Amino acid sequence: MNYPLNMENSDKEVSSAFNVLDKIVHDSLETYSNVHRGTGHNSQVTTALYEKARELILDYLQLSKKKFNVIFCSPLRLDLFKTQLNQTDYRILSSKAFGLPLGVKAIAVKKKKLKKCSVIYTGGGMIKHVTSNYVIWADIPDRFEAGTPNIINVIVFTAAIHSFKNLNTIFKRRLNHWSLSSKEILFHDDFTKFSGLELLTKLQKSLIGYKIKVPTNGGRNKFINLDNAASTPSFLPIWNTYCKTLRQPEEMYQEIINNVKIIIAKFFNTPLEKYDIIFTSNTTESINILARNFTKFVRKDLKSVIVNTMLEHHSNELPFRYVPSAKLIRVSVDDKGFIDLHELEQVLCEYNKDHKHNNEKIELVSVSGVSNVIGTYNDLRSISHIVHKYNAKLLVDGAQIVAHHKIDFSRINIDYFAFSGHKIYAPFGSGVLIIKKELMELDKNEIIKIKSSGEENVVGIATLGKAILLLGRIGMEVIEDYEGRLTKLALDGLNKIKNLEIFGIKDSRAMNVKNRGAIISFNLKTVPHNLAAKELAEQGGIGIRNGCFCAHMLVQHILKIQKIRIIGARMTSIIIPKKTEMCLPGTLRVSFGIENNETDVYHLLNTIEKLNYKHRSILDKLLGLSNNGTLFLPRTVTEEKIRYFIKNRLNLVFSVDK
Repeated sequence: MNYPLNMENSDKEVSSAFNVLDKIVHDSLETYSNVHRGTGHNSQVTTALYEKARELILDYLQLSKKKFNVIFCSPLRLDLFKTQLNQTDYRILSSKAFGLPLGVKAIAVKKKKLKKCSVIYTGGGMIKHVTSNYVIWADIPDRFEAGTPNIINVIVFTAAIHSFKNLNTIFKRRLNHWSLSSKEILFHDDFTKFSGLELLTKLQKSLIGYKIKVPTNGGRNKFINLDNAASTPSFLPIWNTYCKTLRQPEEMYQEIINNVKIIIAKFFNTPLEKYDIIFTSNTTESINILARNFTKFVRKDLKSVIVNTMLEHHSNELPFRYVPSAKLIRVSVDDKGFIDLHELEQVLCEYNKDHKHNNEKIELVSVSGVSNVIGTYNDLRSISHIVHKYNAKLLVDGAQIVAHHKIDFSRINIDYFAFSGHKIYAPFGSGVLIIKKELMELDKNEIIKIKSSGEENVVGIATLGKAILLLGRIGMEVIEDYEGRLTKLALDGLNKIKNLEIFGIKDSRAMNVKNRGAIISFNLKTVPHNLAAKELAEQGGIGIRNGCFCAHMLVQHILKIQKIRIIGARMTSIIIPKKTEMCLPGTLRVSFGIENNETDVYHLLNTIEKLNYKHRSILDKLLGLSNNGTLFLPRTVTEEKIRYFIKNRLNLVFSVDK
């Protein structure tokens, strides 16, 4: 819907326009989750909003949906992507051009040209199937959007161009009374006097979407998000930071960025004289930046070797497959998800001390801080000691660990560290790459390009800083203890349910349970994983993930999938590509965050018990027993109600008068 503005009363109109954006952000966050990856109501709504944004961009540009496709990307990724195209092949929209510091670039490209383009970045969300030696890419446009996109900002930007006729002028104006210092924006909120568990409890009640009811088999119920490993929701103080930052004049941006760097440095104990903090669009982009520039960091007379593990998310594995003239080897993990430290040291010794492989040298070891599939915390301190003992460098993929476990750089010698705001309750498209300054061997122009790209998203940076401040005020030890109690409660309950198998550490009383994060993967042996996930949403209003979680090799490992079945999965990806995710072997995954409580856990357990007692066909039982999904998901009345719910949310964000 268009909102004509009377510029004779300009201050009032500008204020009204920004208020509209505030509400769009809030409405989008009420039902936010990751796109294309979850079965819960929120993921379905966010996916619908995100895909509708593509359509509205084409409408705005007056381009045919049959001939063009829209890809959302960071400024840096856009520059790389354009090198494959002629100027007549595409049109670009930029949030910056309209005075919005969102870091959104939308490129509408001719479909016939897209088919000839190669992927720019590699990582999660843009593949169908992966094994140790082959990759089947996702369909267009998903294959060009590696990692979690800048979802909320994309929706906000698209709603803005859909809503305002004079977009070219309205958001370039800022009112004098809006100007705040960066400290007022970042450090002041309604909960300033609270800390620890008391602050955690206050934040739970300020969860955006806390009161939203979703359709289930038993009527409208509160939605329970148990998909925090995919993406986290947000809280009112973080939304307030977004709204305040959006209104600041451009001359304030650098002060905000600098203060967030100080916040990050303090949180991780990373002195700024020793480390550089670079803002990116997400963890995936951070790791791809390192991978693309890897050969610039190493000696030319050596063949570089990169060590990875079987534990890794695709975003910390795929980028290193495509490093020119480098070799990638993988260290094994056990069934609990722990890296074999003896094997790691043996490999490093062979290459870097005993020189058994001629001029090949391990330059980099890249590991996840915690598994996104089975929640295993690996011993980063021991890994770092081994890596540096043999003169290699350590990269930690911190996407899953930052919101749940304390990382102190003074105790762990980390060379490169990457994480994302959307995993720490700031889902606004900002990521971070922390790198030792002594290792910054990129040329000056490259550094400027990388930094300017990430820093275009000022609201993403500010909200990321605010989220880190809130986590710090609660205390990471408090968070880990709180989520640990929820995890143990869930493990105890799941272990009592028949026909249910837990992967990773199963016993809440085991000595190593302290090394298990708030992620649990499991399967019901009589229900295909995708059907069980669908029924959890419809029966209980519970949002989880099912499938392979962008970690196909690890899932194949823990499920003990035979090679013949892996080959079969590959053929399935080719023969019925639209149904690949449904057919692959996979698991169910629940992942807790600070917004969850014991009631959520009990509701999950009770709902699973109900699923367990439903009558199942022989086919469903066979598929469940073999950890497969089903192609034959039933149509239900609740499913239709969910579609209506999604339609209403689309209208709320994109059409209804604010």
